[in-house]
Amino acid sequence: MNLDVFSTLFSVIAPVFLIAAIGYGWGKSGKTFDTPMVTMLVINIGVPCLVIDVLLNADLTAEALTEMALAAFLALSATVVVSAVVLKAWGLSFQAYLPALTFGNTGNMGLPLCLFAFGDEGLALAIGYFVVFIVLQFTLGIGVASGRFSPKELLTSPVIISVVIALGLMAGDVTLPKWADNTIGLLGGMTIPLMLLTLGVSLGRLHVQTLGRSAVLACLRLGLGFAAGWGVADLMDLEGIARGVVIVESAMPVAVFNYLFAVRYNAAPAEVAGMVVISTALSFATLPFLLLAVM
Repeated sequence: MNLDVFSTLFSVIAPVFLIAAIGYGWGKSGKTFDTPMVTMLVINIGVPCLVIDVLLNADLTAEALTEMALAAFLALSATVVVSAVVLKAWGLSFQAYLPALTFGNTGNMGLPLCLFAFGDEGLALAIGYFVVFIVLQFTLGIGVASGRFSPKELLTSPVIISVVIALGLMAGDVTLPKWADNTIGLLGGMTIPLMLLTLGVSLGRLHVQTLGRSAVLACLRLGLGFAAGWGVADLMDLEGIARGVVIVESAMPVAVFNYLFAVRYNAAPAEVAGMVVISTALSFATLPFLLLAVM
């Protein structure tokens, strides 16, 4: 690997790793960090503002965002089908393990990686991918973990509402007043740092009690996600930044939200915690190779 390639990879990975590491150290230190409050702040205010800010200021068409949303849906569908087959063959609980195998960390880790690897256009496309995942995670994911499905979660999601607003403004070629654009930009700007800090804090507070099954399933999550992303990118003939975003987002480790759902619904929380920690550690270790494959 020559110096230029190393410098490029380091400039992408270092900010993500260092901010998450600060959060990890904070979590391990025992200092106060209200994870539920920060998470709600990010989901209800930060992400919606980031969505509106990035989509309105990115030089992207609605067709490009629709293509990315379709890619996300196809990758997720492939992951669900293969995961379900594997879990059935191994005699493992769908309720406990299907959400963790299906939903990667497309937000806390995927968005900053796509920003630093592919720039503002990459972030805008990644948001198109992320929106599909977060909507399905908070509907299908919760439905599988809890055993019930609530359409209300979908209709009242601030992220979905922000996407509708952004697409409406884009379709009408509406320019926001400068004060509104600046305010939304400032609120959206807090999202990625808070996501990474929260990821680190959450990892620092998780306790891994079981390694064997968690490690196998963590490896399955990473391998299956990468394969699904690569396959969908080939199927849709995606090139350049769009291809890179789909593969990177699909290959993300187990999302921390899966652990929170597992705790809430008593769905093997100890093993899901192990999957989160192990898959995230492996993901950081393999990021240089992933980025080399797509950049």
